[in-house]
Amino acid sequence: MIERRPLLLAALAAAAPATARAQEIGTAQRPLRIGVTAGPHAQVMEQVRTLAARDGLVLRIIEFQDYIQPNAALAAGDLDANSYQHQPFLDQQVRDRNLPLVAVARTLTFPLGVYSRQHKTLADVPAGSRIAIPNDPTNGGRALVLLAGAGAFTLRPGADFRATVADIAANPRRLRVIELDAAQLPRALDEVAAATINSNFALPAGLNPTRDAIALESADSPYANLIAVRRQDREAAWVARLVAAYQSPAIKEFVATTFQGAVLPAF
Repeated sequence: MIERRPLLLAALAAAAPATARAQEIGTAQRPLRIGVTAGPHAQVMEQVRTLAARDGLVLRIIEFQDYIQPNAALAAGDLDANSYQHQPFLDQQVRDRNLPLVAVARTLTFPLGVYSRQHKTLADVPAGSRIAIPNDPTNGGRALVLLAGAGAFTLRPGADFRATVADIAANPRRLRVIELDAAQLPRALDEVAAATINSNFALPAGLNPTRDAIALESADSPYANLIAVRRQDREAAWVARLVAAYQSPAIKEFVATTFQGAVLPAF
């Protein structure tokens, strides 16, 4: 069973006895606390937990509903690891918030897609329509690059995942880009002409990238997700055991069978 915690776990950590915190990580007395976001990350981590248990590594999965809290909780020591973000997002968080976090393994690739309840292609979206994108810097820029590549508008030369709406160089259809929390984007589809949605939020909403997206990132997307830990823990024995359980043939087969190409192993 996954524990759902939308807020930071600092209060719990502060209340925990020092002796408990000092126990070996990954035991029944002191499980390895790993944060995930709802949907595929949680589903896959449940399978990892089962595999890890066979190696004697005990995981406690804690589910979050946003992209910010899992890193804050990890940096505060309320988690031992998290699994939900790609490298550009982690790099941005480390720079902006001065977080002592590092990546230790690649996990899954979630293609970013454009979805619409009203239109079958981006070309069908009328002038002046609203298109929603994630409001975090890296996924927002990633969405702008996808939209530009699909012909919605033109970005300035050299724009990449760090792009903002200020980098839109030409917008002949006067499309209005609105920024929303990534988790809210599926619910916004009835209110906007189209929305760019990360697959880990699209799938739980019943949207399959390979079937429903009107524009989709290519299979060689550089945005592979990863497992992150605190810098001080990167060489810990439990990290190697966690990575071995995740990057196993059994997990690769589970991902392929369960998601049918909508989520891809990145290892």
